[in-house]
Amino acid sequence: MESMVNLFKGIYNNKTILLTGNSGFKGSWMAYWLTKMGANVIGFSKNIPSSPSHCELLSLNDFNRGDIGSIDQIDKTFSNKIDLVFHLAAQSLVRYSYKNPIETFQTNVMGTANVIELCKKYPSIKGVVVVTSDKCYENFEDDRPYNENDRMGGYDPYSASKGCSELVVNSFRRSYYPVKQFGKTHSFILASGRAGNVIGGGDWSEDRLIPDLVKNAAKKQTTEIRNPLATRPWQHVLEPLSGYLVLGQKILEGEVMASDGWNFGPANNETLSVKEVLRKAMSIWPDIKYETPDQQNALHEAKLLRLDCTKAKGELNWKPVWKTEVAIEKTINWYKEYYTTGKLNTEHDLMNFVEKAEELNYNWTK
Repeated sequence: MESMVNLFKGIYNNKTILLTGNSGFKGSWMAYWLTKMGANVIGFSKNIPSSPSHCELLSLNDFNRGDIGSIDQIDKTFSNKIDLVFHLAAQSLVRYSYKNPIETFQTNVMGTANVIELCKKYPSIKGVVVVTSDKCYENFEDDRPYNENDRMGGYDPYSASKGCSELVVNSFRRSYYPVKQFGKTHSFILASGRAGNVIGGGDWSEDRLIPDLVKNAAKKQTTEIRNPLATRPWQHVLEPLSGYLVLGQKILEGEVMASDGWNFGPANNETLSVKEVLRKAMSIWPDIKYETPDQQNALHEAKLLRLDCTKAKGELNWKPVWKTEVAIEKTINWYKEYYTTGKLNTEHDLMNFVEKAEELNYNWTK
């Protein structure tokens, strides 16, 4: 594969994309991929969220800084040059949300409303892909995967804020951009994407399993594991990003069917427990060590959550590329390589991902 410009029918080449949350884990991968496809990426983030920073390591740290919760601050970034918005900016940590609920709701709920509201002022913008989370659903912790018709909810402030964000998206869609009026009273498409536990190189967030494991492994320290039996739909960061990019392609093509909420998760609702992830990680990098201390008075965190991605597979023709074990292998090897040699595997992993998708003859590779 010589170039990525022709992916997604070449639609991102020479397009101007506003990407909020560009300095974060998912945002930095998205900025990198869009840039490789020839897009002009305008980033908006509050700050560089960690040290090290994937954004800085990729030399993608030229972006507009401000608070997504302030409509005046983000308005300075908008213009009539923008073709499409990917809204990824968020407070994304469950345990942090318990300590900072107001900040979490302000960022995740009002931030979403601000972005969509500002789009009204700029006719060049064809639509927005709002990224939320699988935790937007009311989770009964049963074995049934959640689909897009399930009700929004959330126990902790983070999960509730993501449910609220989805309600905001749906309210704007119904009130200002109804699907049946597309091409008559408006030409704007508003989509949302929901993904599970996303892993991959370049995440140094606090209170996340793999970042904690690899940071401690690099220092020859042991990681405390809170919930070894918790089960999640683990997936590599490139999986949901490919889904968001499919939605963006549909928006730029004027396909109003994209104006809805969409799940992007592992194949066949595949899940692994934290303990199974640990075993796989340790087999790749033996310096990873963990212990499971008694967790009395622990904050509530969901033990089981699965996504039904039938809709995305059937209507968007989207499918995951890598199995969960491959995603873990790629992720741990990324960090092992970085901490032992200083090398970044970001481009290597993106190329491998695209090549595998081409081998599987996925539509977005053409």
